[in-house]
Amino acid sequence: MIRDLSLPLLTKPVLDDISIVIPTLGRPILESCLFWLAEGTHWPTRVIIVDQGRNPMVAEWLALLQAAGLDTLYVPSEQHGRSAGINRGLEQVQTRFVAINDDDCFVTADWLHKMVTRLRQEPGVIVTGRVDQAGDEEVAFSVVTARELKRYERPQLKAHPFIGGNAGLAMDIVWRIGLFDEHPCLQAAEDSDYGYRALRLGIPIVYDPDIVLLHYHWRDASQRAARYNEYARSQGGFYGTHLRWGNWIIWQQAARDLLRGPVRWARGTIRRDQDMIDRGRADTLQLLPGLIQGLRREKSARYLSVRTEND
Repeated sequence: MIRDLSLPLLTKPVLDDISIVIPTLGRPILESCLFWLAEGTHWPTRVIIVDQGRNPMVAEWLALLQAAGLDTLYVPSEQHGRSAGINRGLEQVQTRFVAINDDDCFVTADWLHKMVTRLRQEPGVIVTGRVDQAGDEEVAFSVVTARELKRYERPQLKAHPFIGGNAGLAMDIVWRIGLFDEHPCLQAAEDSDYGYRALRLGIPIVYDPDIVLLHYHWRDASQRAARYNEYARSQGGFYGTHLRWGNWIIWQQAARDLLRGPVRWARGTIRRDQDMIDRGRADTLQLLPGLIQGLRREKSARYLSVRTEND
């Protein structure tokens, strides 16, 4: 799966109504991400890379794509956080649609074509898709492998259906929802927040299992444990941010996760499953501090607009 851009790239048909935004820290894995985009059956109008790591190699990789005929835009950024990276990219989009990808995800050959086809059929929805595993297969990490088409019309108790590393939507929808929330308390829960805000506005999210990419698992056990802590604290921040309005489903989600953490920790201990232990410990120790941080933050003007429209 790991590839480089040293080989000549064949020109592909360009889909003139979609751009791709990829936020990155400039990690070497981005080169493989770009390679698989270039190997697809179709190219976007432009690939927009927002580089918060200021790695000089990123500009060189994009120059190779540009030379092959795939238009690119390099956006260096001094900011930190995935939300800020996505937002600075969205601000540069000039096409009707945009797809969002992560730098450690490798698209399948027909990914973009299927994404655009679905968006053209239903321009009023957010489209997301399957995330299979690549790389380290020891632990399934950040994968979504359901094989049934699903449509979400309202916030769900058991699911946060917006999968931000494999998503496409119309720019009209972006401006209706607003940009991603850049507050630090949502550092790793920006997708939960964005999907929730969309559903509160009545914007459906469609999960299409035929729109597939692969998430490359490069983290070792200690790095996964640290990431679980980030996820849990940020998910708590998401709950705290929205609990101020007393929405019943947020109360239920928060209560479920606060109870599930200790149970998962105990179950992992019994099974001697270190990954389950790490996830349970993270939820037990980090969710509540994150929730408190979210409750204490300043109110979001973007969220106030959602509340006004729906409540």
